[in-house]
Amino acid sequence: MVPDSEQATERLHKVMARAGVASRRACEDMIDAGRVTINGATASIGDRAAPSDRIEVDGAVVAWDPHLVHYLVNKPIGVLSAASDDRGRRCVTDLVPTSERVYPVGRLDADSEGLIVVTNDGELTHRLTHPRWGVAKEYLAHVDGVPSRGALAQLRGGIELGDGMTAPATVSMPQPSMLRIVISEGRNRQVRRMCEAVGHRVLRLVRTRIGPLADPGLRPGECRPLNADEVRSLHRAASGGSN
Repeated sequence: MVPDSEQATERLHKVMARAGVASRRACEDMIDAGRVTINGATASIGDRAAPSDRIEVDGAVVAWDPHLVHYLVNKPIGVLSAASDDRGRRCVTDLVPTSERVYPVGRLDADSEGLIVVTNDGELTHRLTHPRWGVAKEYLAHVDGVPSRGALAQLRGGIELGDGMTAPATVSMPQPSMLRIVISEGRNRQVRRMCEAVGHRVLRLVRTRIGPLADPGLRPGECRPLNADEVRSLHRAASGGSN
């Protein structure tokens, strides 16, 4: 049980409900069932929590800091995956309407496009980018030429690059010259280098999914805030859950 202190605390089930987990009654049921922890200890009905406490439901972190923001951005070509640029070039953070200081999670090359998370949630950023957790990222790659079955098998099994062998990838070819590639690593220009290693230069590269997040209706240059369920699903994916 978490005792009252001089910190600003609040009843746990109210915190969970305000964070969008479920109704207050449903949150109490989750606590009673032993599905909720505070700082790693199983919570009990009547516990209170402070903003510095780490609350988890079924292993997924509940983000309830009112200053935490999470956006999904569809990065256009030419926009940098950075928080700022000393040459005045447009950055992905310029697409997000918030006064909070935010930064992109991971990178997409300037000549690549697609989904990227922008946030000020340091814990989530660390987990999404740490190779230990292997959060899946899906890409559509339009390549020069039509890859053979052998080339697809090479991509699936792992490719020797200058910085070592890649992990096995999920690869399909939904149409000629178009590859759908799912990787769990985040090396520099990895998908482009993998395709070039089997003889096919990438002409266009679009990231279509990050872990459980996809949004085909989000147009290039647009962004939207993530809802509580989506934030929890990212935490779950970055904690060894389903990707």
